[in-house]
Amino acid sequence: MQALELLLNRSSQPRLQEPAPAGEALSNIMRSALRAPDHANLSPWRFVVCQGQGLVKLGNIFEQAAIAADMSQKDVERAPQLPLRAPMVVVAITRYQDNPKVPWVEQVASTACAVHAMQMAALAQGFNGIWRTGSYAQNDEVKAAFNLQEQDEIVGFLYLGTPLSDALPRAAKDVSDYFEFWGD
Repeated sequence: MQALELLLNRSSQPRLQEPAPAGEALSNIMRSALRAPDHANLSPWRFVVCQGQGLVKLGNIFEQAAIAADMSQKDVERAPQLPLRAPMVVVAITRYQDNPKVPWVEQVASTACAVHAMQMAALAQGFNGIWRTGSYAQNDEVKAAFNLQEQDEIVGFLYLGTPLSDALPRAAKDVSDYFEFWGD
């Protein structure tokens, strides 16, 4: 797939099945993350790749977080099933490093760029996925399960696999609604 075609036609795919990326495809996905913009070469990102029993472990973390947050019984029962919606989930974490030239927001943005790169690399190789956040990304219990410090962030959960169907077409947005030009 050509890079421009990929960028102009990208869309998330929430309905995923086996196989998940593996071998060279997974290596390409991981290496693409490490090419994200990275001011001062801090490499603030960390990734946890969950598959098989790792998905069950992540589901158990969600379930314990739901219980601790006093969520509804329905949410508690649903929590362990959430990671099972794809054969692979990559937990994207920013491990903040105090640096006078690279503020917290830039380090989080760097991790976000890495997640986007991973999804594009997956799509370019015939896989797809969806980047999810939600309450579990901000949950203190979930953060503790990943040994995060106060300034660290879970930027998202990248669900990856093989699409069950073609992505639904998305209406094109008018660039003039989002861009303005200053100068010549």
